[in-house]
Parts: sequence; structure tokens; C-alpha cells
Amino acid sequence: MSTSIIVFAIVSALAVFAIAAVVVGREARRLDAVAPRVVYEIDQAVEFVSEALPENTQARLTSTEVRALLLGHLNWMSERDLLPRDVIDRRQSIDTPVVADETALAAYLLSESAARGVDVLDDVDVVFVLDAHNAYLAAIGAVGPQADSL
Repeated sequence: MSTSIIVFAIVSALAVFAIAAVVVGREARRLDAVAPRVVYEIDQAVEFVSEALPENTQARLTSTEVRALLLGHLNWMSERDLLPRDVIDRRQSIDTPVVADETALAAYLLSESAARGVDVLDDVDVVFVLDAHNAYLAAIGAVGPQADSL
């Protein structure tokens, strides 16, 4: 083999490596800037929440009622623009922290429960459902960290 072929092979290998490093670096930076896609599945959420509830609450609420309460929670979040309108990749651009008042949410769900056909025997059941639903949202990466102080 001639020296020119060996030099050409080495230069070609270095060029391929440089191109690959630039492409991989660019894509890594792009993917780092985009929020990870979170997939919310209502059936999975109902199962997660139902299993996380205390035994007394599990005895009082059916999975259909848990589903109705979760949908009420999602509607509450949608009314406050806390849910995305579409499922496109977008940059993480959270300028102001979002604070959800759990007392107001529990009161909202208690009023919504009758409209959704959920017979809440004990008000604390709604609080347990909310806590478990928030734990599910955190587990799938749909919510950020809790605020330290306001």
C-alpha cells in the first residue's frame, strides 16, 4: 500500500469522527433543551392512585369514582392552563413558578364530585385521592419540585 492511501484513510477516518462528534453534540444539546415528553394514561393513573389509597378509602371508592375524581382534577388543571394544549416538543420556558393550592382544589373536587356522580362518604377521601394523584404526576415527571417558600 502506498503512503498516500494510508494518509487518505487516516484523514477520512478523522473527518468522519469530526462530523459524527458535531452531529451527536448538536442533537444532545437540542434534546437537552426540550422538555421530556410525559405520557399521562388515565387507566395507569387510576390503578396507581387506587393502590396508593388507604384501605378505608379503597373500601369507599370504586375505580370508576377514582377515575371521575382524577378527570375532575385534570379539568381543574386545564382551567388554569396547567395542561399543554398540544403535544409538540418545546423548549423548557417556565418563567414563573406555578403554585397549586391543595385546599382550593379539594373544595373544587368536593363540589365536582356530586356533578360527576361520585358519592364521597368522607371528605378526607378526596384529599387522599389528590395526594396519590399528585404522586402519580410526580412519578411520571409531569410536575416540578415543590416550592421552598412563597
